[in-house]
Amino acid sequence: MVDLSVDLGFLKLKNPVLGASGTFGYGLEFKPFYDLELLGGFVVKGLYLKPREGNRPPRLVETPAGLINSIGLQGIGVEAFCRDILPELSGLKTAIIVNVCGEEEDEYARVAEYLSRHQGIAALELNISCPNVREGGRCPAQSPEATYRTVKKVKQAVSLPLITKLSPNVTDITAVALAAEEAGTEAISLINTLLAMAIDPETRQPKLGNVMGGLSGPAIKPIALRMVFQVARAVKVPLIGLGGIFSAEDVLEFMMAGASAVQVGTANFVDPDACLNIIRGLETWAENHGLQNLSQVTGSLKV
Repeated sequence: MVDLSVDLGFLKLKNPVLGASGTFGYGLEFKPFYDLELLGGFVVKGLYLKPREGNRPPRLVETPAGLINSIGLQGIGVEAFCRDILPELSGLKTAIIVNVCGEEEDEYARVAEYLSRHQGIAALELNISCPNVREGGRCPAQSPEATYRTVKKVKQAVSLPLITKLSPNVTDITAVALAAEEAGTEAISLINTLLAMAIDPETRQPKLGNVMGGLSGPAIKPIALRMVFQVARAVKVPLIGLGGIFSAEDVLEFMMAGASAVQVGTANFVDPDACLNIIRGLETWAENHGLQNLSQVTGSLKV
């Protein structure tokens, strides 16, 4: 039997496949499809202090090899999550990671601190990189200085491990990654969606109610791979790669580029069994290549 487990240092996963925030609901939505304990873990939908309605519709647009969303981080808020959802998740034998959102640094810290008082959470993912919330797609992860301040403030508020999610909408992603590492993040996830838009030629209007949104899916995979490769050469903390992962082969590419684990996002919309199929594919590939532990693949790219 192949050992698919990966060790992030602060968290050991039974396999490297995580359901990505924003595409996996609060986890419970996928219970009818398969046993969630087969996953390495999953990242729940982003949480603010209070409930959030999100952006006005239309909020999803398909594009060639991708999907643009401007959901606007709609959610039930951290209090309702801890009261109604977390008790149903905390008994699962898989890593429950919570995506933390905020309009400013204080809110990020307050949400993280509230979550840290509850059992059953393996780590927090700091979402400082969503491109469709602030006007023009601005977010803290577009600045090394803002990234450092936000990560530092959250680290001072909690003892839970912190995964900082980075934006691809930058000139130099390594500078931002180094800032997050210096501020104390235990890991980095990358990349979030690329700022994008679509236009209806008949109406001459944007196809999204918010005009712009975040592009995900296979179209962004080559960019995500390049950024994981660059960041892996710059930082010492483990990386979680995401962006257009639809198959076991996609996962292997991210791991070879330097990721220790991955998140599967848009593929969940196409096939609810995507994560499970990818895990099975990884096991088959490792067996066919005579590997005892899949973690041997991480950073094995020959350049």
